[in-house]
Amino acid sequence: MIIPDIQNQADTRDVPLSKVGVKGLEYPIQVLDKVKKVQHTTATVDLFADLPRHFKGAHMSRFIEIFHNYRDDLSMPRFMEMLSEIRHELDAESSFGSVSFPYFIEKKAPVSGLPGIMSYRCKYQGAVNGKPGRTGKKRRFTVAVTVPVATVCPCSKAISDRGAHNQRGSVTAELELGPFFWIEDIIDIVEKAASSPVYSLLKREDEKYVTEHAYDNPRFVEDLVRDVYTGIRDLNQFPRFSVEAENLESIHNHSAFAFAEYNGKTR
Repeated sequence: MIIPDIQNQADTRDVPLSKVGVKGLEYPIQVLDKVKKVQHTTATVDLFADLPRHFKGAHMSRFIEIFHNYRDDLSMPRFMEMLSEIRHELDAESSFGSVSFPYFIEKKAPVSGLPGIMSYRCKYQGAVNGKPGRTGKKRRFTVAVTVPVATVCPCSKAISDRGAHNQRGSVTAELELGPFFWIEDIIDIVEKAASSPVYSLLKREDEKYVTEHAYDNPRFVEDLVRDVYTGIRDLNQFPRFSVEAENLESIHNHSAFAFAEYNGKTR
């Protein structure tokens, strides 16, 4: 029995598609872990390729087949190998992919030392092009790490007779790949720039320490972004990166936000 290949039939509408593929695929993956060597987690995956004007459709199953073969070693170089294979197998000019996943780190409370597990959102995103794009590059890869933090408002502390308003926020650092780096090292830079890190497990003595430590280290959202920016810049590892922070204000019905971008020249 001959099964027709409808996707491979010709299309006469003369409309090339920039991206076709699979979106929102949930899949178990394995990534590198600084302490435990490897970590098992679950990713949400988007994989795309361009579709020339003369093809009716793409073979969607090939995206899954290829990703399945890379799921147990999604290191940064392997991610780009996967995109190159997708481009080749689908006879495409360009391929694109993103993999978002929670990254787990065991973190001890600051006084009691009791361990808990913290989750950080990470995202790999890349593109492989047969011809250089607008950036002049055939390959581009970035890693984004989102870190929850606590901040105390310096203004509130300065003008209040009792206490100061504080809030939980998040900082996202997006890094264009240079030399190899550990996700944990970027998290450490972010947490040190905040009024205080946040924890999954705190006893009373830990809560006292965290509250007082944050009060002694007030930070505007602008301070947070600038300190993370300089910390990453001073590593001298990344050709481009950006830092953004959002504070979920405790006394306002809006968030405070700041953003900075490094392009290899700005200091």
